Amino acid sequence: MAAITVRNLPEETARALKARAAHSGRSTEAEVREILNAAVRPPVGIGSALAKLGKRVGGVDLSRTRKRSLARAASFES
Repeated sequence: MAAITVRNLPEETARALKARAAHSGRSTEAEVREILNAAVRPPVGIGSALAKLGKRVGGVDLSRTRKRSLARAASFES
């Protein structure tokens, strides 16, 4: 595993990291690792997130028959 050293970290930032780590129930080092991992992880799209959730709960059947009729324009007249 790689190791890094962060120099000239403002004391206020160090205190905030310690507080955030305590709130999360982690050490400051583990909290910094989590922050760095999250920062470089690619964003997950909504479709991927929903697919992952569906797999976790056992999946869902989305096999629906597509309607072949044309869509109608909305009418806002009463």
